[in-house]
Formats: sequence, structure tokens, C-alpha cells
Amino acid sequence: MEFSQLEERARALNEHPVRTPANYVLYWAQMNRRISHNHALAYAIHLANRLDLPLLIYEGLTCTYHEANDRLHTFVLEGVPDTAAGAAKLGAGYVFHLRRRRADRNDALYELAQHAAALVTDDYPTFIARQHNARVPQKLNLPYIVVDSSCVVPMSRMEKREYAAYTIRPKINRLLGQYLRPFVMPKLKHHWTLDAGRHLHVEVTAANIPELVASCEIDHTILPSLSYRGGSSEAERHLLHFLKSNLKRYATDRNQPAAHATSSMSPYLHFGHISSLEVALRARDYALEHEFSADEFIEELVVRRELAFNYARFTDDVESLSHLPDWAQATLAKHAGDPRDPVYTPAELELAQTHDPLWNASQRELRLRGKIHGYYRMYWGKKIIEWSPSPEDALRVMIDLHDRYALDGRDPNTYTGILWCFGLHDRPWTERPIFGMIRWMSYDGMRRKTNSDAYLKEIMMMERTGIDPFRLQ
Repeated sequence: MEFSQLEERARALNEHPVRTPANYVLYWAQMNRRISHNHALAYAIHLANRLDLPLLIYEGLTCTYHEANDRLHTFVLEGVPDTAAGAAKLGAGYVFHLRRRRADRNDALYELAQHAAALVTDDYPTFIARQHNARVPQKLNLPYIVVDSSCVVPMSRMEKREYAAYTIRPKINRLLGQYLRPFVMPKLKHHWTLDAGRHLHVEVTAANIPELVASCEIDHTILPSLSYRGGSSEAERHLLHFLKSNLKRYATDRNQPAAHATSSMSPYLHFGHISSLEVALRARDYALEHEFSADEFIEELVVRRELAFNYARFTDDVESLSHLPDWAQATLAKHAGDPRDPVYTPAELELAQTHDPLWNASQRELRLRGKIHGYYRMYWGKKIIEWSPSPEDALRVMIDLHDRYALDGRDPNTYTGILWCFGLHDRPWTERPIFGMIRWMSYDGMRRKTNSDAYLKEIMMMERTGIDPFRLQ
């Protein structure tokens, strides 16, 4: 990919000139933990080539992020061997640093940056990357450049916050042809031969991941997912299965959780083990080759997902109700005092101890698999609003449960999916208690529209056996 095609995805977050002399260009893989279809990595390669320097890829995992636990740690660590192998094939250096305990050093990035000409990293509007990109650039005396490698159409092409899918869709569709194109990673001129960072590096293999996780000062009560293993190779397996088995029936079956017609790519997209560009290209090309349409899937992957990134980019607090549409804020305030019956505590909700078997199954799916089917997650969220003392309490519970259990949590899609339950990117409906004009969803409606009995049996079996029958083998 040409450098000119990457520049519109890049932003310098400080004004420091390139450091000279220097030993390498540093790419910090915060959210896009992969080699393939990585615009930030491509930018770093171009920069390294221009400066006649090698490239060092740094990836870290700390014990101090919010709700750090075995599930999230395991998924990230499972991706490390793929990234290490990809970096070696590319000719780049690779350092993975695992900060096990809070008392351990927390300056690995700063040490590596001392010998770098420039630092390139991921432009990402939520989670820890947003925090790092706000505070780290001013602590370094070298260029700090962030590059958007999460969206097909660069976030920068949308100049303001969009109100809903119908406002962003025509803008994305006008631009999509420019960006939905094959990605060719540039070649490095100088292959890595240095020892820099070797003392920081932790070797990760499939065999030693449980030992590494156990050694970390994190929450060990949230076990790894029964359904998903991390890594680019696993993302590729899930994508191939989806293309061959599910893409053709996606349009008709995607809202049937028991049909398993969705892609299951959200954990891999969130942790950057695969690119939305690669997924979109593969889906488009597979559908063309087999003479059917992938339009519904592309709509969800590009339009809906990038609407979420647009919201997160132009919103200072994605964990607040204060940025909902005015009508939604007004109707929630009007009905804030409406009686709620029943009201469940956060602990009861976390343990799936409600009177509603379908809601309980959805919560158990989150606990076991690490994600909820998108259609049932809408219902899951609506009921939390109905059973919580206030909208603010409901929002906090939804976010906290995703922070602890979800492999696709703390993602722009997660936040907008949760806030959709409160009216974001939606329209007013008929007024009713508690919800006001916010869309309501009912147990009977879900029973009518979905094969909930099959879903209930599936979740019960998973809970009883500890095995997901739909896990790819």
C-alpha cells in the first residue's frame, strides 16, 4: 500500500521532529494485534524505509487494566505466537512484554522509545488505547503518530457525529469503492538484527499460556471462553467457516441465535486479530464467486460498525447517557420515577437469577462464551433497563458485565449497542411506563420471532457439560 493512501489515516499527537540518530522505528500494537491488513504497521514500515532503519514491533499486556482477568488475558496471549511469527516473516523485530504484577516495572514502552526515531501506534476511540493516546505523547521526545486501521472507510472521512445509520450510510457508500480494495503490505528494506528489547521479551507458546496467566495479579474467577480462542489463525478459521457455511444464509437467519448464522468475528475484530477490511473483502469476493449477495453482512460490518466508531470518536464519554438524542434523554427523565417491579440487584443479574428464562440464558451465554448473540443482547439490555432502579443504574450494570465477561467489550460497537437500548441511533416509539418513547422488547415477542427453546437447551447443555457444541474444532 502506498504511503499517500495511509497519510489520511494518520495523525501526529505531538510536534516533536524525528529523532536522530536512532536505531529503529517503533510500532506499538495496542489494539490491532496482527500483521495482515494493518494500516498502522504499513505506515511504520514506510517510515522505517524512508529513514533507512529497521522496524521493531512492541506488544504489551499489563495486569492493571480495568477488570483484568483470565478470560481476557488468555485471549490476548493466544494471539501472540501468530503475531511473533508474522513479524519474523516480515523481517521486523518483535517484543512482547507481560507485566505480571502491579509492583513490576511499567516503563517498557518508554525504554524502547528512547532508541526510536518515531513511534507509530493505533488510532482507537475507546478503552485503554484512547487513554494512552491522550497522555503518552507528551511524555516522549519523538513523533507519536496514530493510524486508523480499524475501519474500512477512515474515521477521518466523517467530519462530524452522525445521527443514525441512515445518515452515515450514503456517505460511506459514496466512499467505499476507494477503500474496499486489496491490501498489499510494503516490504521492509532493513531486516531486524538488533538485540534491543530482548530482556523485556516474554516468550509465549500455546503450552505455557495457562502458566503465564496464573502468574499474573488479575481476577482468576473469570475463566477463559468455552467457545473462542484468540489469534489471527483462529480468526481466519472462523472467517472461513462463516464464508462456507453461513454467509449465504446470513440475511435470513442472522436474528435466529440458535441457527448460528452470524460470523462470530467480534472478539477478533475487537482485539485486532483480524481486520474489518480483510473480512469485508473476503465476504464480497466469496459472494461474487458463488453468485449471491453479501450486502446485508457488509451493511453490519461496515455501515453499522463504523457508525459506532464515529460515535466514539466524536463523544467525550461513551459510558454516559448524556450524549443520547434529546428526545431519548427527555423521555427517560420523564419516566425516571416510574415504579419498577421486579428490581434486581447487580449481583442477581450477574448470576442470571431473574424470573425470565430467556434473559437468564443470554446472561449465561455471556458468562460461558464471552459474547451474546446480537439480537438477544438487545433484549438482554432492554430488560436490565426495566429491572433497574434508574437508567443510570442499568447502564452501569450493562457496561460492568461486558467489562468482566465479554471478549468484544470496551469496543465502540459494544458501547453503541448498549446505548441503543436507551435510544441511541433509534427513533421514538409509542410511549409506555419506564421506557417512555424508547423501544421496548417483550419476552412473548422474542418467543414468537426466534427459536428460543432451542437456544435455552443449548445454553443449558453448555452449562451442564462445560462444552460448547458449536465451538470450531
